Amino acid sequence: MEVLSEWPVWADHVLLRLAVAVLAAMVVSLFVHRAGALVLARVTRGMPVAASVVRFVRVPARWWLLCVALQIVWQGAPDDLSWIDRARHLNSLALLACLTWMALRAVSGVAQGVIDQYPLDVADNLNARRIHTQAKVLSRTVMVMVGMAGLALMLLTIPGARQFGASLLASAGVIGLVAGIAAKPVFGNLIAGLQLALAQPIRLDDVLIVQGEWGRVEEITGTYVVLAIWDQRRLIIPLQWFIENPFQNWTRSTSELIGTVFLWVDYRTPLEPLRAEARRLCEASPHWDQRLCLLQVFEAGERSMQLRVLVTASDSGKAFDLRCAVREGLIAFIARECPEHLPLVRAELRDDAPQGMPISGPLPAAAATP
Repeated sequence: MEVLSEWPVWADHVLLRLAVAVLAAMVVSLFVHRAGALVLARVTRGMPVAASVVRFVRVPARWWLLCVALQIVWQGAPDDLSWIDRARHLNSLALLACLTWMALRAVSGVAQGVIDQYPLDVADNLNARRIHTQAKVLSRTVMVMVGMAGLALMLLTIPGARQFGASLLASAGVIGLVAGIAAKPVFGNLIAGLQLALAQPIRLDDVLIVQGEWGRVEEITGTYVVLAIWDQRRLIIPLQWFIENPFQNWTRSTSELIGTVFLWVDYRTPLEPLRAEARRLCEASPHWDQRLCLLQVFEAGERSMQLRVLVTASDSGKAFDLRCAVREGLIAFIARECPEHLPLVRAELRDDAPQGMPISGPLPAAAATP
């Protein structure tokens, strides 16, 4: 009661008018947001990127307009209210936070709008994967910068935080050095992300061989790449690793591949029937792209010769299945049609061997078929 008695006579009227103004500002901001959303949705119809941005910023724009309306009310309120400065400051922080949120969503909307125009579920998705990679990596990099800028602007409005930051910069050369060293991996990955987005040594859905592991690029974030291994494992690799280390990219310029099949057979094996059978197996497989089917003698060893079959497919998955089918078919053909031509171990029996001396030592095992 003592506190209320100290209020000015007009205080109750000012607070009442202020409450009415706040309520009116909220209603007007919601109406403006609703009307603006409908107008922008109609205007951006037929423009995928702009429509995506409007859809993404719809929620943060509602809160931003509300903060703008409240800020107008607080600025028009009497300066002699004890809490008005704090309300204005808090509303300014909320306004900056909503603006940063809206900017982040706008960047995401641009990236998603670009991505939606290039679907991956097509036969030749090389260009689509390139666009997806650039859009996602660049958008995440820009979002990190926008978030840092928004946080910096919010801190600059707080006197205590501004003084604390200034004292740190003025008095801590060693601390600044340590902070720079600690932040090196972060900025290194950020720069590596920009290099990957522009040069694109890897893209989404690329087939890579990294440290002996075969997998597809499942996700590219601002700091690491997720490689989906064929056995459903996930290999997490920092972005900077791809800049500093060599790796294999099987789909760099095209997804077409040449697959190899190796067989060990006896020297007496006729090659023409095997060539005809390899051709028949390729033509019967839906995975063959009809570019190449070639059987050659690849190596001649001490006991047998090695055959190499080259087959082609439109992507790595089909190439693997085609290689397995050709390998199984040729082994079955040799076992069925000419089993005597499988790898053999020969020994020479000599009539002039001394009595009691073994004719030959232990026979070595047959060469294994890879």
